[in-house]
Amino acid sequence: MSKTIKNCFYEKLTFEKMLEANNRARIGKVKKKEVIIFEMDLETNIIKIIEEIKNGNYYFGKYRSFIIYEPKERIIKSLPYRDRVVHQWYVEEFIKPYFLKRFIKDTYACLDGRGTHHAVCALQKKMRLMKKEHQSYYVLKCDIKKYFYSINKTILLDILQSKMSDKKLLEFSKRILDDGQNIGIPIGNFTSQYFANIYLNELDYFIKENLRVKNYVRYMDDFVLLVSDKEEAKRLLALIGEYLQNRLQLQLNAKSKYFLNKKGIDFCGYRIFETHILLRKRFKNKIRKKFKLWKYLIDNNKFIYSKFLLSVNSCKGHASHCNSHNYINKFDKKIDDLISNKKIEK
Repeated sequence: MSKTIKNCFYEKLTFEKMLEANNRARIGKVKKKEVIIFEMDLETNIIKIIEEIKNGNYYFGKYRSFIIYEPKERIIKSLPYRDRVVHQWYVEEFIKPYFLKRFIKDTYACLDGRGTHHAVCALQKKMRLMKKEHQSYYVLKCDIKKYFYSINKTILLDILQSKMSDKKLLEFSKRILDDGQNIGIPIGNFTSQYFANIYLNELDYFIKENLRVKNYVRYMDDFVLLVSDKEEAKRLLALIGEYLQNRLQLQLNAKSKYFLNKKGIDFCGYRIFETHILLRKRFKNKIRKKFKLWKYLIDNNKFIYSKFLLSVNSCKGHASHCNSHNYINKFDKKIDDLISNKKIEK
C-alpha cells in the first residue's frame, strides 16, 4: 500500500471518468433546471471542464446559501451543478481509493457499507462486551462544537499534503477548499463530508493508538468511549479536549460528559441499551409535528400523496431498526385515521 497518493492526477482526468461523475451527481436531480441545461450539451460541457482543469484555469462558482432547521439550524451551501460534477470526480478518483481504507473500522459516517444503523449495532455490541466484563461501566459521550464551521483549512491542507505527493492533486485540493475563509468548510459540499472525516481521522488514531481505548465508536463529530470507571472517563475527557485544541484547533461541545451505562446512550437517533434500542424523544416529537403538517396540508388542499408516502416510509424505516413494534402499530393507525374519509389523490 503506497504511503502517499502519487502522480495520477492527469491519468484520472478523462472524459469517461468525468461522465461517470456526472451520472452520480445527477441522481435524484434529473428534473432540475441546471442539470437539464448541462446535459443538453453534455459532451461539450465535460470536455470544457477537463480542458480548464488541465490548463489550471478551472474556477469554482459562487455558492447558493439556504438555512435548514432540522435537527437544528444550519447554513447549507450549494455550488453550481458543473462544480458538483467535479467534486464527484475528485472524491471518487482520489479520496475514496486512498483514504477510506486508512480509516479505522470504528468510524461510520458517510462511508459505503457503514452508516447510522451499523454504528448503532457496533456500539451496542461493545456495550454488551463491557457489561459482561465489568457489569457497571462508564460512558464518555462527546461531540465537537460547531464542527464543520470550525475546521482549520491550514491544518486540513497539512494533513492532505502529508498524504499527497502528487503536486497537481494537492494544488487542485487547495482550489476546492478556497472560498476566501481559512476557518470552516461548507455543509452541503460533497467533498466536505470526506474532508471532515479525514480531519477527525487524526483524533481516531490518537484515541486508538495513543490512549489505547478499545471500545470507541465515531459518527462524524459525535463519538463514544466505553471505559471501566469514572476516573478513567474523567482523565480521557481532559486528554481528548487538550488534543483537539492543540492539534486540530477544535473544542468539545459543553454537552460532552461521562455517565454510568444504566442511563443508556443517545447516539445516531436512538437511545441504546445493552438489551434493547429505543427511539429518541426528539424523533417522536418530530413525528408529532409531521402529523400536524400533514393535517394542515390536507385541510388546505396542498397535500401531495407521493411526498407524504416518502416521508411515511422514511419514518417507519428509522423506527424499524429498534424495539418499536408497538410504536409502529400506533403510527400506522394514526396514518389510517388521518387519511380516512378524505378525498386524497394518490
